[in-house]
Amino acid sequence: MNFSIYVTGLLMGLSLIVAIGAQNAFVLRQGLRNEHVFAVCLACALSDTLLIVLGVTSFQQVATLLPWLDPAMRYGGAAFLTWYGAKNLYSALRSSGALAAGEASSSSFRQTVATCLALTWLNPHVYLDTVVLLGTISTRFPSGELSFTTGAVTASFLFFFSLGYGATWLRPIFSNPLSWRILETLIAFTMWMIASKLLTGM
Repeated sequence: MNFSIYVTGLLMGLSLIVAIGAQNAFVLRQGLRNEHVFAVCLACALSDTLLIVLGVTSFQQVATLLPWLDPAMRYGGAAFLTWYGAKNLYSALRSSGALAAGEASSSSFRQTVATCLALTWLNPHVYLDTVVLLGTISTRFPSGELSFTTGAVTASFLFFFSLGYGATWLRPIFSNPLSWRILETLIAFTMWMIASKLLTGM
């Protein structure tokens, strides 16, 4: 294990994953609600792990063999994010009592994990960050792929679990129904912004 390459992978992984996006917004929301937090964080981290390993080992071959994957994931992801944004905006417009943290309607374990996986695997930006960018960077270390991959995977686990469980520090703020309205509205517009970027190819 090369420590300097490990740190490079760790820092690159964090720099790519910290940017706000559909996946991070969902993890934050679940953390604030204290609902299936461990499962959501684990699903995100394991998904990232699979994609990072894929990128480091064979991203060039995947792009060559599956030229239809990019447009399929782009339009499918945009459709899902548009629907999910509308769902959050509807939630923001509901009565204030239903938005209170203690009274918020809970989702089933299966529904929560399914939504988490959809936000992850239907988002082409996830593939860009993990498969393409990290896969490309890893080629700079022909004898240190394992160290780089381990660092990037560590970044995913560290970030998602910190975000999910760290949200508890913000829970007093979001005990106010107005804060929940603002959060749901911001998440909705975040989803729509990402969807528009996917459709315009930005």
